[in-house]
Amino acid sequence: METVNYTEIGDFLGLSSETNPLMMLVWILPVILFVFYGQRIQLLVSSSEIRKQIKKLDEYRDHSMNEALSYAASLSGVTPGIDARIKLISDYFIVPPVDMDPGGLVPKVKAVVRNREKFTRQHIVTLLPKCSEIEVGRMQTLLEVAASLRLIHRIMNHLFLTAKKQNNYPLILPLQMMLPFVMEEAKAMRDAISAFRSGQPVGDGVGPVVVGTMMLNLQKTEIAHQTVSAQDTLEGRHLTLVKAAGPAPVVGRPEEALETLIRNGTIPDAIVMVDAALKLEGEESGTVSRGFGAAIGGTGAERFQIEEMAVQQQIPIFCVVVKQSIKESITLMSRPIYDSIDTASEYLQDTILENTRPGDQVLVIGVGNTGGVGQ
Repeated sequence: METVNYTEIGDFLGLSSETNPLMMLVWILPVILFVFYGQRIQLLVSSSEIRKQIKKLDEYRDHSMNEALSYAASLSGVTPGIDARIKLISDYFIVPPVDMDPGGLVPKVKAVVRNREKFTRQHIVTLLPKCSEIEVGRMQTLLEVAASLRLIHRIMNHLFLTAKKQNNYPLILPLQMMLPFVMEEAKAMRDAISAFRSGQPVGDGVGPVVVGTMMLNLQKTEIAHQTVSAQDTLEGRHLTLVKAAGPAPVVGRPEEALETLIRNGTIPDAIVMVDAALKLEGEESGTVSRGFGAAIGGTGAERFQIEEMAVQQQIPIFCVVVKQSIKESITLMSRPIYDSIDTASEYLQDTILENTRPGDQVLVIGVGNTGGVGQ
């Protein structure tokens, strides 16, 4: 293979004395432009795309608030000036406890979250004194969605404006990378509003549906705040069934139910939890799996408390989960999730029978949002 020897830069660029200077500039100027201004151009292009997504977040935020206000206006006994009060409540925020010393951090987190839930609910009851518990629960859930979308919009807009202010492309790059995941969650929240407002079951309610079905025709008692229990048997095993009190959209307090049982001397020989779980990409929605450990989301305080008591009392924890996406977990329960209920019930019974003996006490917890799910 013959090697070409370029002796002059003009030969290398294919230039000669007859080369058109205008064509030379057309070839060279874009190279110079991208060398010196490439990052600025990338910043402008990325900013344009991010601005469109933040505008969508702005629309989601306004839509969620309008839905909450519309639902409140449709209820009876509305107090004057309720719109301004509801907007004020949606702007509440939580200051995380000091975490320099991690000892005792979980109870602090739990106390802050519980206080926010308690006083938010009290404010809603004050504004809607004639509403039922179910309507108050729906209103509180709608406000949680509106507050979450408002916070997401604020954070994303802050990061975007900071990067624009500094004209810094590396600073805007992480925002561009994580924005698709944020938008997926935000869109799921927006789509969840109709289900929560109308009191329809969502994908996260699959755990309460499984346990609630087992509670049918049994006597229910309140074992903890917004949490009910019932007694049943399965081939000689004594079952304590626990779920949030539906059909209000609440998640209950299963950790307090376990604490009550232990305090009353009824120490379970095993705990079995049924919950929804986020599926990985490529997994089919509605896939049911069995595992070990406390299957419960939230802030982590509830999970910590359940694990702590289980370790102290040497209680094994088993779980049955139904795989689903983020959107499926908070929107109207889809057909694949609904069809998985029978399989999850079978897996639950198999887990109990295979890991306990006749005469054992078994605590069965249906974890999840009970909006539209009775017992």
